[in-house]
Amino acid sequence: MQNIEITAANLRKDFNRRPIFSGVSFTLGPGDTLAVSGRNGSGKSTLLKIVASLLSPSSGTFSMKVGGSPVSERLMFRHIGMVAPYLQVYEEFTALENLSIIDRIRGGSHTAGEYEKLLAMVSLEKRKHDYVRTYSSGMKQRLKFALAWMDRPPLLLLDEPRTNLDPEGIAMVLTLFEEQRREGIAIIATNEQEDVDICASKIALGYDGTAKGGGA
Repeated sequence: MQNIEITAANLRKDFNRRPIFSGVSFTLGPGDTLAVSGRNGSGKSTLLKIVASLLSPSSGTFSMKVGGSPVSERLMFRHIGMVAPYLQVYEEFTALENLSIIDRIRGGSHTAGEYEKLLAMVSLEKRKHDYVRTYSSGMKQRLKFALAWMDRPPLLLLDEPRTNLDPEGIAMVLTLFEEQRREGIAIIATNEQEDVDICASKIALGYDGTAKGGGA
């Protein structure tokens, strides 16, 4: 189990002076899971982007410790894997090439054999040499999971993880979620009740900008 702790303290996000959400607080450690739910426009994706350091909060703080030491905001990405509809893959390259490119960008050194194991995990091994532009939307979603899982991140962020997936793909998501629960932290932004139910902690974002619930 990886020694990580994340803390959100009274997070607030405004767009054009309109509050999207406020009062979001939680602390999560190894083995913890959090579901973020709410109506469309309530800020679920925005909250995950703040946790991923893709957006800054209007007020409040988000912090991370790994091995008991604080991690600077610019280095948090090294400890995060993320799957989201707005994250893109390189359609002009193959699945294998996508894994290799992202691995190099992250400063990794995985082997070709490890790439192939990742693609087998998401049932893309038979299409590993095909250009991603030929993939269906569900296959692209599977590839995003392979990319997010490549470094076995201590913090896994899943924004609407069932998007475009068939029942087999959804089963894969649930299996990876359980593995992540044993090793680190998982946060899901979702309106699927099954996804909410499998998380120990829950936050419901209201359309009025309020937040109910939170982590320990």
